[in-house]
Amino acid sequence: MHPQGSKLLLASLLLLGAPACLAERADRDKPVHMEADQVLMDDARHISTFIGNVQFTQGTMLIRGDKIVVVEDNEGFKHGTAYGNTASFRQKREGLDEYVDGYGERIEYDTRAETVDFYGKARVVRDLDDVRGEHITYNQKTEIFRVHSGNAANAGTLPKRVHAVLQPKHKRDATNPSQSDALPIKPSETISPSE
Repeated sequence: MHPQGSKLLLASLLLLGAPACLAERADRDKPVHMEADQVLMDDARHISTFIGNVQFTQGTMLIRGDKIVVVEDNEGFKHGTAYGNTASFRQKREGLDEYVDGYGERIEYDTRAETVDFYGKARVVRDLDDVRGEHITYNQKTEIFRVHSGNAANAGTLPKRVHAVLQPKHKRDATNPSQSDALPIKPSETISPSE
C-alpha cells in the first residue's frame, strides 16, 4: 500500500475506533490563570511571555511548560505556545469523569479555532487509548484527533510512523463500571446455616 494511503487508513481507523472526546464546554467562559517564575508583558503588542515552571489554567484545562508565550488578538482570542522538554496538557471531557492528557516538546492552543496542537514526540492519552506521532491536532469543536507521523530524516530512509493503542469499548467500560453494572447481593436460598 502507498505510504500516504496507509496514513489515511490509520487516521480513519483512529476516528472510527475512538469515541468522541468533547472538551469541557464551560472552560472557555472561565478566566485564565497564569503562574510562572517571571513574566514579560508587552501591552502594546498584546504579547505575554511567561518563563520558568509555567502553568496555564482555564477551568479544567491545564497547560504546563518551561515557557509559555500568549498572544491576544484585537477580539480577545488567545493563542498560547508552550515550550519544554515535555510540555503537558490536561482537560476534562464534557459530562464525564474522564480527562484528555497530551504531551509534546511544543504545544499550541488557539482559543478562536478551539484547537490544541502537540509537536515533537507528541502523545495523547484518553482513558486507555494512547496515540503517538510527531504532530497531533486535537479539535475541541469537532472532537477529532489528527495524527501525523512526520517526515523521514534522510531521502533514503523510511518515514516515521504513527503508533496507536485503541482499547475495545467493553475493556474501557470495565475500568469504570457503573452502579447499575454491579451484581445484586442477596442471601442464598439453597444453603442453610449449620446447627
